[in-house]
Amino acid sequence: MSRKNYVFTSESVSEGHPDKLCDQISDAILDTLLAEESQARVAAEAFATSGMVVIGGEIGLSDKGRLASHMGRIGELARSVIRDIGYEQEKFHWNTCHVLNFLHEQSAHIWGGVETGGAGDQGIMFGYAVNETPELMPAPIQYAHAILRRLAEARKSGEQPTLGPDAKSQLSVRYEDGKPVEVTQIVVSHQHKDEAQTSDDIRAIVEPYVREVLPKEWLTGKTVWHVNPTGKFVIGGPDGDAGLTGRKIIVDTYGGSAPHGGGAFSGKDPTKVDRSAAYAARYLAKNVVAAGLAERCVIQLSYAIGVAEPLSIYADTYGTGAVTEAEIEAALRKVMDLTPNGIRTHLALNRPIYRRTAAYGHFGREPEADGGFSWERTDLVEALKAAV
Repeated sequence: MSRKNYVFTSESVSEGHPDKLCDQISDAILDTLLAEESQARVAAEAFATSGMVVIGGEIGLSDKGRLASHMGRIGELARSVIRDIGYEQEKFHWNTCHVLNFLHEQSAHIWGGVETGGAGDQGIMFGYAVNETPELMPAPIQYAHAILRRLAEARKSGEQPTLGPDAKSQLSVRYEDGKPVEVTQIVVSHQHKDEAQTSDDIRAIVEPYVREVLPKEWLTGKTVWHVNPTGKFVIGGPDGDAGLTGRKIIVDTYGGSAPHGGGAFSGKDPTKVDRSAAYAARYLAKNVVAAGLAERCVIQLSYAIGVAEPLSIYADTYGTGAVTEAEIEAALRKVMDLTPNGIRTHLALNRPIYRRTAAYGHFGREPEADGGFSWERTDLVEALKAAV
């Protein structure tokens, strides 16, 4: 029996966090190539430190001339991402930082395995959904993201001009009878531009936005606040701490509330099941919960490189299921083609929709008109009900 009364903590980081900056550069490269060709192959990594961004990995287009042309624009693309995020610091400025590009063409051996319909790599992927928020996401991570998104809006609009791009949040949420009821501890560490600002000054800026985002009843007189607990936070971003693509996989997913297969998402085209199958697993888990087949559900999918069909499909409803896990597993095979090609087609993943995923979570977002966050749809509900 799952515990019903406990405190659970999740964290988020802002778009200006060094790791998230690298994720966004990697996904900007992916989007650029997918806009050129829907079958583009990309596995792009970025590393950022004071005054420098280094980019490496593999990319591929069917036309090698076009590929060479894009290679020459990688530096410009990275700078545009840094500018959009807002870095204009003395030691990390979009216009003056060095960008070193070591991308090369994808291995023909990998290309061949993928072109026959197989997975781009082996691995295990998890998807999760729970009925404790409208988005069917765990509350701690969903609201930790929401706080930082709202603060970024205030910063970029000019409403809070002294805030910098780098920030982190953390929520400790108390559960009673399995439902979130109270925030016991809240942490917000936010970069600021004015050396004279204190922790109290930053709390005065961020607290109204936190209260705007969180359910009113969750913040009480007992809630403990930690805002910039070390004092000043003026030096931020890659000038304060190096960044790397793929280093925030728990922030990207469920905040630790569910298992993770270990693979990162950003910079990988959808032939890589690390990304596409994780999206499919979330899609299936969300639809299981939306269909009322469980209050909480995790789905695991596994693949082998060059092999199309998943090696296994596993479901766990943590004792909340209206039907058995075996019935859910059988139904999932009926309602969706879970080969890599099937996933890409069903969710329309071969399009430039990825940079927007690279900050504030890949899940718990609204499906968008151009196909972004298609894995957040709940359009399998009726099919699942009919299949069990």
